[in-house]
Amino acid sequence: MGIIETNGLKKQFTAGKDVVEALSGVDLSVSEGQIFGLLGPNGAGKTTLLRILTTVMKPDAGDATVVGHNVSTAPSAVRSAIGYVSQQGGAEVAATGRENLMLQARLYGLEPRTAKKRVNELLATFEMESIADRVVQTYSGGQQRRLDLAMGIVHRPTLLFLDEPTVGLDPQSRARVWDEVRMLHRNGTTVMLTTHYLDEADVLCDCIAIIDYGQIVAQDTPVGLKRKIAGDVVRLELGMNHHAYNIQDLFHSQLFVREIKQEQETLQLIVEEGEVALPIILRTLNENGLDIRTITLDRPSLDDVFLMQTGRSLREEIS
Repeated sequence: MGIIETNGLKKQFTAGKDVVEALSGVDLSVSEGQIFGLLGPNGAGKTTLLRILTTVMKPDAGDATVVGHNVSTAPSAVRSAIGYVSQQGGAEVAATGRENLMLQARLYGLEPRTAKKRVNELLATFEMESIADRVVQTYSGGQQRRLDLAMGIVHRPTLLFLDEPTVGLDPQSRARVWDEVRMLHRNGTTVMLTTHYLDEADVLCDCIAIIDYGQIVAQDTPVGLKRKIAGDVVRLELGMNHHAYNIQDLFHSQLFVREIKQEQETLQLIVEEGEVALPIILRTLNENGLDIRTITLDRPSLDDVFLMQTGRSLREEIS
């Protein structure tokens, strides 16, 4: 059994007269020792799933076990074994970093002397000693996120949940948080994080589940997911006259084309031997009088996987 197991998790919300199905039967298994990523656009169900797994919210149907405990029947046991860092963080901005860590340690039952030692360890580990006695409202975004991470592991949890850990951070701060997550992983903590950043999922995660409209549509290693797209990716930005043509019909008969996806002005072709296919594609478009603005040839990316699974580009979903 994995450190996280879910079976048929469902959750609905009411918005006025509408019913929103946030999760519609999520089956998931996460192995101990992984950095596991939930990748999807805003509104896909990532945060709802994390809130259920961390016992903040109850499911409407289905079961989930976390670190061997059922989230519905043994929530206290789950909470004692996990750490959770939300998007908003949990630090009191009018208190110092040291005071926040001490409070968190005491809430988890550490004795004063043990708590003080643990706080000093974390301040050193996260290189926050020079800012430990400043109030949190003076911290930068990256410094606050490092404090959030330290607070999340003050009790040495077996499993750490991170909800969009780098959202809103500048590139340098994002890279620093990535280093901290890797450090936690090396020290034996299993990490489950949500993200809508493709590079974050690709660089950090041992395994990724793509979630869309409350369902897991694919799960594998980053390399495994990209290998499922057999071939190279030709992506074209079409000119204004593409509306007059059924472009997909131009390529369906071409044996080298394995997949075709069109989203507004963007046409994506999964092809064999992209360098050989590219001249044929250009000639076909030219012979049919179709204008193109740009054309690129790439190896498959996680966004290509998302597009293949959902019919939409994740980059456009979050732009």
